[in-house]
Amino acid sequence: MAEANSYEEQRRRQVEENKRKLEELRLHHLSAAVREAAVKPRLKRKAPKPRDAADDAPPRRSGRIATLPEQPDYRDNKEVKPDHAYAIAKAEELQDELGSDYPTFVKPMPQSLTSLHIPAQFSMEHLPDHRMRMVLVDEEEEEFKVLYRPHSSSLITGWSEFAVDNELVEGDCLVFQLIKRALFKVYIFRASSYYKNEH
Repeated sequence: MAEANSYEEQRRRQVEENKRKLEELRLHHLSAAVREAAVKPRLKRKAPKPRDAADDAPPRRSGRIATLPEQPDYRDNKEVKPDHAYAIAKAEELQDELGSDYPTFVKPMPQSLTSLHIPAQFSMEHLPDHRMRMVLVDEEEEEFKVLYRPHSSSLITGWSEFAVDNELVEGDCLVFQLIKRALFKVYIFRASSYYKNEH
């Protein structure tokens, strides 16, 4: 029991020693000051004044870039050429005539002939969700085997052969009609026919 009392006595002395040191360092006053500072409301910053359009200076550029001539911006160049618009209009007319017995979609030819992207909505509604071989039948009833890739919703391997054999160019417009699960009938409307019809 005497050991317990000596331990308690030693502990009590240590606590008093610590309190005395804290008092000497004045740490309790410091913590109170911090508490008071945290409670004080902060001043609200003024909202920045909107800049006047007349005050806008040209953007800063490095000398290397500033001396280059003005570069064209192709992002907003969505103008459709009249021959392209003519081919699209003719393709849409045929699509209306074909009716809804078989699903169809219209696709203007892009610049690249390496692959052809199918509209995503058409792919989700009418095509399988796995890779598969499909057949394209042109207007001369010639068949071309192509590979359908669902994750990019495109026709890849074999598409360029179809495009080259049918002499497709940018601006031509195609109507795809899904006759069977893996067979498209393809109707071609050429942009060049716009000039042949003297428009």
